[in-house]
Amino acid sequence: MGDRRNKYGLNPDMQACPVETTLDVIGGKWKGIILYQLLEGTKRFNEFRRLNPGITQFMLTLQLRELERDGIIHREIFKEVPPRVEYSLTDFGRTLEPVITSMKAWGESYKERLNENRAMQGDE
Repeated sequence: MGDRRNKYGLNPDMQACPVETTLDVIGGKWKGIILYQLLEGTKRFNEFRRLNPGITQFMLTLQLRELERDGIIHREIFKEVPPRVEYSLTDFGRTLEPVITSMKAWGESYKERLNENRAMQGDE
C-alpha cells in the first residue's frame, strides 16, 4: 500500500484497525462492485463501463489503478492493433472472494428485510 493515506490523512500500518485497512483497500462506491464482477472472470475496460453505466471513465480508471497498485488486480496489455487491456484478480485478490461474497449475501438479506418491512408498513 506504500504511501496511501486514508481519508483521515493517516498511513495504514500495523497499528491500524484491520477493518479500517481492509476498507481502505476495497472501500468506496465502485471497488467492491469491480471486484465482484472480476470474480466471474477477466474483464476489459469497456465491459466495466457497460456493466456500470453510472461510473465515469475517470473514476473507473482511478479505481482500477488503485486496485492494481495494491496488488488486488492484474492489468495485462496485449500488443495488438488496436491495443487490448484486460483486468483480472491476482492470487492475492482472490483471497477477497469470501469477503465479497459475504457482502453480497448480506446485501441480499438486507434488501429482503427492507422489502418485508415496507410490505408490513404498507409502503409498497
